[in-house]
Amino acid sequence: MLNSILAAVFGVAVIGAGTFELLTIPQRLPASQIAAEGSGDAKRGERIFWAGGCVSCHAPSKAKGEDRLKLGGGDPLVTRFGTFHAPNISPDKADGIGNWTLADFANALQRGVDPKGRHLYPAFPYTSYVHLTKGDVADLWAYLKTLPKVSGKAPADDLPFPLNIRRGIGLWKLAFLGDGSPVIKLPPDASQQAHTGQYLVEGPGHCGQCHTPRSFGGVGGMEPSQWLAGAPNPEGKGKVPNITPSKAGIGSWSASDIAYFLQSGFTPSFDSVGGSMVEVQENIAKLPDADRQAIAAYLKAVPPQPGAPGGGGGTAAAATVN
Repeated sequence: MLNSILAAVFGVAVIGAGTFELLTIPQRLPASQIAAEGSGDAKRGERIFWAGGCVSCHAPSKAKGEDRLKLGGGDPLVTRFGTFHAPNISPDKADGIGNWTLADFANALQRGVDPKGRHLYPAFPYTSYVHLTKGDVADLWAYLKTLPKVSGKAPADDLPFPLNIRRGIGLWKLAFLGDGSPVIKLPPDASQQAHTGQYLVEGPGHCGQCHTPRSFGGVGGMEPSQWLAGAPNPEGKGKVPNITPSKAGIGSWSASDIAYFLQSGFTPSFDSVGGSMVEVQENIAKLPDADRQAIAAYLKAVPPQPGAPGGGGGTAAAATVN
């Protein structure tokens, strides 16, 4: 009898381990979703680079001028789940991504899988970058290869058990990675400008990563039903504001106000941008005027939200925390 029970327990364990192994296999992009090697245009890629905010995580926060383009790894991201270190993504062949192919880059950017077949932690916002077109991915790759080479590897992430088991991220991806479809449905009469803004905000701009609450106590994916409604600051200090067109958000701002804020860092009440939003605003200020206007048009078209639990609200807050 005891032997039968032990055999049954062993069998269940084997089946469970096999199921876990199968469900958590890193999934790469099909070849049809990757542009041809060498097809990217660095000039076009510079726009996606600034829209994507690569500097904010992969360069030291105090870097100025041309040093902001030295992407050897930025400041630690300290969260309640542990400390993450953004890697060296300069074209250095020893310590950066200089030996990667476009396919390697696309899979890291849009599937969260590195060239060694390991899952990347979703502190890297690939759940937003999955919205990028394969042409924009190729253009961004072409631009990154023009940047200075930086030696030195970033420290390893410091995460507690069981979060340090990368394979488990495969289960998280099954639930939350998505397929690149629009996060929300814009109104039927939404302008082409608003649709362009949707691509920039939901994709490279990855605004929802900070401005949208997450399911399962903050460990799940972004909640589409509370899109951009504000959320607890992932770094634990303050709240990320509601940026929807509601009274709790930035409903009193005009589209011109939003575009001007993104260009200058000044709110309609002449407050100035602060906190981690400073770098975001500085990045977006490098985009063409048309892109900032498109982002503004989208933010005026999204469903207004009263504010999520733990999220920020009000126009003043919108200038202080990303």
